Formats: sequence, C-alpha cells, structure tokens
Amino acid sequence: MKVKNIRMLEIHIAVFLFGVSGLFGKLLLLQPMIIVLGRAFFSCLFLLMIILYFKKDLKVKHYRDGLWFILMGVILAIHWSTFFKSIQVSSVAIGLLTFSTFPIFATFIAPYFSKEKMKLSDIVTALITFLGVILVIPGFELGNNLTQGVLWGVASGFTYAILSILNRKFVNHYSSTVIAFYEQIIAAIILIPVIAWQRPILQTRDILLLIILGIVFTGIAHSLFINGLKNVKTQTAGIISSLEPVYGIIFAALLIKEIPSSKEILGGIIILSGVLYSTFKSK
Repeated sequence: MKVKNIRMLEIHIAVFLFGVSGLFGKLLLLQPMIIVLGRAFFSCLFLLMIILYFKKDLKVKHYRDGLWFILMGVILAIHWSTFFKSIQVSSVAIGLLTFSTFPIFATFIAPYFSKEKMKLSDIVTALITFLGVILVIPGFELGNNLTQGVLWGVASGFTYAILSILNRKFVNHYSSTVIAFYEQIIAAIILIPVIAWQRPILQTRDILLLIILGIVFTGIAHSLFINGLKNVKTQTAGIISSLEPVYGIIFAALLIKEIPSSKEILGGIIILSGVLYSTFKSK
C-alpha cells in the first residue's frame, strides 16, 4: 500500500474515532466536566509517552507561549464540556451537527488574527448554515432540551473555532503533539477542583470508559490525524472531517437506538453542505 494511501486511511480512522467519541456523552452517567477531566487526564498521559518515546522537545520557548498554552487549555476544557453537555441534554446527532458549525465561526474570527478579508460569499454561507441550525431546533424555547442542546453545541463549535485558530499560531514552532499535550494537561489541571465541587461517584465501568475515551478516542485518534497530515492536504483532511457527525449519528442509531428526526437530518445536510463549501473555498 502506498504511503499516501496509508496516511489517508489514518485520517479516516481518526475522524471515525472522533465521531464515535460523542457517544460517551450518553454512555457515561457523569457530569460533562468530570468526563472532560478524565478524557484530558488519560489522553495527556498517552501523549506524554508518545513525546518521550519519539524524544520530542517539550521545552516552552518563551514565557508568552506558556501563557497562550494556558489560555488554549482553558478554551479546550470549555469546548469539550459544552460538547458533552449538548449531547447529554439533547442527542448525539444535535451535539455533533451543531459542533460542526465551527468552520463557519472560524471564517468570521480569522480576519481578527490574520490579514484575511471577509467576503460576501462567507456571509451567505454562514446564513445558510444558520438556517440548518434553525431547522434542528423544534421550537425556540429555553426550557426545551433540544433547544438547550443546540445552544451548547453552537458554543462548542464557537470555542473550537477559536482554539483551531490559536493552534495555527504555534503549529510552525511546536510539534502538534506537544501543543495537544499542553492544552490537555492544562484542561485537566483546571478541572481538578470540580471533583471537590461535584463529588462524583465513579464505578469501575466509568473509569474503564474514561480510559478508552482518553487513550483510544482522543490520544490515538489525535496522533493518527496528525501523522496523516504528513502526506494528505489539509483541505482534504477537512473534507474527510465532515464525516465525523455522520459516523457518530450512525453508531448512535445502532448502539443506543437514537434515531434523528427528518428535520434534524435535513438541518444536518444543510449544515454539512455549508461546512463543505467553506472547506473547498478555503483552498
């Protein structure tokens, strides 16, 4: 098998793992921040082993970089917490579809960090994607679980858009694995006080699921995705990433019998169409 084909397969496996990770929001009967704490803790342990094995440089080159990493760790904790909260109060489909709006947010936020200019097509794409989000909502009532799920999911997409832009700022100066390690260890550290606040009762099953979520669906998935980018264009990887909610929705239907409604499917098609167009246009 050619190297490029192997790298493409790695991207597909990583996106599949990222998509299925949403199911842990339903499988784990824990508060979202506790799930994120466990996910970040076990994932950063795995990433540390990878870094030490390949002898990557862990040194922070400037104290300002360290401050940025702290901020990025905080944003990651918020992103993952809102993502799992969205899934818990609504469904896997709504959580994944609304999170998928992040490229649209990135389009609007990017000009503040670079010299990119906003275009009319960007605004039109954002409006079309927003229409898809509206279709997912049965009726805008804050007391409605599905509405709450959409709002938490959009918040997850917004924070991930910020995080992805900040990641670009450092990807040329640090290994992506090192950046992910610092983000996740910071996320874990700032969430430790949550244990004293929420006092979760962890069963053996919960710990095992958190280990699997952290190592397989986060650490290994992240490593595969980064390795795949060595021979696969970022644009191609972005298109493949649009399959993430598709994988998640299919496995939610198969494993936990969570079937999306026709409106959710239509809204999802519109959202993913906007995301795909945005990805193609960014070439």
